[in-house]
Amino acid sequence: MRDVLAEWRPVIDESIEELLPRTIDEEYLMAFFGEPTYQYQPAAIQEALADPIWDLLDRGGKRWRAILFLIIVDALGEKPEEYLHYACVPEILHNGTIIVDDVEDEAEKRRGREALHHVFGTDIALNAGNAMYFIPLKIIDRNRSDLDDSQRLDAYEMLTYELNRTHLGQGMDICWHNQKRIAVDEHRYYEMCACKTGCLARIVARLAAIVTGQPESVQHQLARYAEEMSIAFQIGDDILDIEHTLDQAGDFGKAFGNDIREGKKTLMVIYAGEHAAPEDVARLEEILWAEDNTDEEIMEAIEIMQRVDAVEYARERAEELAASAPPGVHPIRDRTGSIAETGE
Repeated sequence: MRDVLAEWRPVIDESIEELLPRTIDEEYLMAFFGEPTYQYQPAAIQEALADPIWDLLDRGGKRWRAILFLIIVDALGEKPEEYLHYACVPEILHNGTIIVDDVEDEAEKRRGREALHHVFGTDIALNAGNAMYFIPLKIIDRNRSDLDDSQRLDAYEMLTYELNRTHLGQGMDICWHNQKRIAVDEHRYYEMCACKTGCLARIVARLAAIVTGQPESVQHQLARYAEEMSIAFQIGDDILDIEHTLDQAGDFGKAFGNDIREGKKTLMVIYAGEHAAPEDVARLEEILWAEDNTDEEIMEAIEIMQRVDAVEYARERAEELAASAPPGVHPIRDRTGSIAETGE
């Protein structure tokens, strides 16, 4: 998989640069956004959009969403290189959510450097992040010869639906880490992941099916698989935050104990809240609720979770999801005894 990522990433970046050039001029603005009512100012748009967006993109990122899109297109019997511009849709969206998410979380770092709102200011960061929600719509509009009216409508409706659910998931996550008590149950955690992380993966799968003209049943099967894999990815990302040491976290690009410092109710926290001793739960809640934490407090919180094997439990759930259940069986919902599915 590393070889696939390494092979396709520069190709994806070239395609993104065609849509979002590093240098903004009048010609690009008129071609992409239409004739101005009065007059554009390319220099201002360069400073407010192109510079922060490419600052983030140039820091790295695996581009796995865009590459997964191309892999799905290939699996559906089409030539991936003919769909490169559509592969940019989920990648641009993802990076836009990163910018906004970092502002909401008051994050210090992103991909090993200061978060964008610390570099360019919160106003520019939010404007750039929000713009990246809408720029992908232009990709669909600009490629009218590729899609018929029905496909374009399906793509627009799909993006609206999934992006709305993305914000539901983010809203739940924000609400939970702004509460002192660990009052979230496991089932609602999975729903938060399905919305916050899963919807971007669902966009990857559903868009690939739409632009290649697949039947609706194929679209839903691909979306289901992508959703389960993304929930596993989110759990895995939370585990990495716990397991990395300070030095290792620097290499990984995130501050050590970042989720604990933000007071996030991860699956490991939820499991500890249900299985740890009451005094340990109370202490864990205090640490998560604190305005700031020492490294010692971060380690104390991790030790509370480790005493009930919360990390191992989360790993098992992630592996269960990554293995992907056959049609008609949902590994999490069936295991928790809630809403056993009969298939899609």
